[in-house]
Amino acid sequence: MRSQTYVTRRDAGISFARGRNTVRYTKRNLGAISQILVVSMITLVFGLIYVAEGTKATSFDYEISAVEAEIDDMTARRDDLAVEKARLTSVAAAKNSTVAAAMEDSTVTGYAAN
Repeated sequence: MRSQTYVTRRDAGISFARGRNTVRYTKRNLGAISQILVVSMITLVFGLIYVAEGTKATSFDYEISAVEAEIDDMTARRDDLAVEKARLTSVAAAKNSTVAAAMEDSTVTGYAAN
């Protein structure tokens, strides 16, 4: 004959306490298709973030190249102005020199004929 043991509900893991539910719910997991969709959406979001950051870096490159072009233009203009200043000061110095004062003015005497 088998020996019978008495098991209470409390020993079985379910208790009838106030505010407690006696029904056990099973945890539901995502299916295979749902998991694939979630992973693909996460990959898509990270890809969009990567592309956005790459575009931002490219726009900074364009801004830097525009500023460098402006610097090059201003440097060329400064060099042209330095040459113009040197030309004007040399003309003024030549007019005020004693050597230039001793020279005669040039006049056109005629043109050579063929």
